[in-house]
Formats: sequence, structure tokens, C-alpha cells
Amino acid sequence: MIDTHCHLDRPEFDPDRAAVLARTRAAGVVQLVIPAIHRTGWPGLLALCETDADLHPALGLHPVYLDQHRDGDLPALERAIADKRPPAIGEIGLDYFVRDLDRDRQQALFEAQLAIARSADLPVLLHVRKAHEQVLAALKRCPVRGGIAHAFSGGMAEARRYLDLGFALGFGGMLTFERSTKLRALAAALPLDAIVLETDAPDLTVAAHRGERNSPEYLPDVLAALAQVRGEPPDWLAAKTTLNAHAVLGLPVPRPDALSEKNR
Repeated sequence: MIDTHCHLDRPEFDPDRAAVLARTRAAGVVQLVIPAIHRTGWPGLLALCETDADLHPALGLHPVYLDQHRDGDLPALERAIADKRPPAIGEIGLDYFVRDLDRDRQQALFEAQLAIARSADLPVLLHVRKAHEQVLAALKRCPVRGGIAHAFSGGMAEARRYLDLGFALGFGGMLTFERSTKLRALAAALPLDAIVLETDAPDLTVAAHRGERNSPEYLPDVLAALAQVRGEPPDWLAAKTTLNAHAVLGLPVPRPDALSEKNR
């Protein structure tokens, strides 16, 4: 499996990051995509990913952290993308859920990063809360090479519009809660080609670890929930969602012998 959205660089993992990664691999999660949230975090994120070929960075400026972004961050992002050539740009998008978050500044920041992604021919990792119409409109104005709508929470009509634009939809811990009836129904009804798995660790944990720090080692819980709602074998879903992630992000396929060596 691939965790397509995991903030393993966050301070919450500082005490036991290596142990978390070992347990994650033992659980069958062979690759992690680690998106940035602000420029000050890029050096640590890149340094972490340089220690392991199966950790993949995404660089970007998260809409919720507007107060931490500076005028020079966009040119710096363009330079970093050209220099490091990460698999994706992210986490970027629009957040209309957080009150008093300047929507005009969010929009300008989002569209500027879409332009960078388009110029670099890279996919994007989208953060979208209460703003699907605005995000979809921006993607129509500035089309990019697809990507992932992270922690997808829209309906079928919105899902189909993302799919038409070359995006996959990320499903994580919320799928494991039985009360998430609309989300579970959507995951059951979507074409399987549309779905990738994620944890968003350390946030949005799975039902079995409610109230605790989320971890990429819990991705099998998301897989089990997907298998339950779709009535399909977990092994098949693991293989197919992994192929979906490879397709949308262009990730290298890990060698089985490399996985065996890391789990010794």
C-alpha cells in the first residue's frame, strides 16, 4: 500500500519516527507521500525524504497557514521545484471552513501554485474544505496534470468533476467511522480507478484509535473499511489503489526484494 498523504515530518513524530516507520512497513505500507505546509518546513521534510527512497516529498504552501507565508515564498517554491523535482506540489488549495481566513489571499496563493505546477508539469495535492466549486473553477482556469483531492468529502457530482480533470480521490480515517454514511456510500459507488488511500497522520485518525495520534501504520484500517463498504477483497483493493497512486503521481514501483530487506 501507499499512504498518499502523511505528515511524517511533523513534530508529533519526533520522539519515535523511526519506530513508526518500521511498524508502518511491517503493516504493508511501502511508500509514503509527505506534503509540505509552509516554507520553513521544506528543509526538514526534504532531509527526511532524502534518508529513504520510499519517502516522497511534495512542496507547497497550505492555505490555512496564510499568516506564515511571505512574499518570497512563491519564487522560492518555483526554485525548489526546479531543483528538487518532487513528485507533486502540495498541500495547496482553498479552505472556507476556517473562519476569518482571507479568501482573496487564499485564491491568489492557490492559483499561483497551480501555475507553477502547470509550468513544471507536476500533479498537485489538494486541500479542499467547503470550497469545491471554487477549487474546480480554478482548475478549469489553470488546468494541471491531475493529482489527488486529499481527504475527499464531497458528493458524487463533485467527485466526477475531479475525475474528469484527471484527479484521484483520497480516502482516510473518516471512512472507518460507521457514522460517515455518505462518505462510505460514495466510496462504495465510485469507480475503483478513482480511489487512493491516505492517513493524513498525525491528524484524522481511524476509529480504532480515536483520540490518539494518527499514524501511517493505521492505513490497513482504511483498507479494511474500503473492503467492507465495497464488498471486495482487501488484497485486490490494496493492489489497485497502489496502482492508482502510481498512475496519478508517477511514483516508482518498489522492488519486492527491497521491501523484504527493509522488513528484516
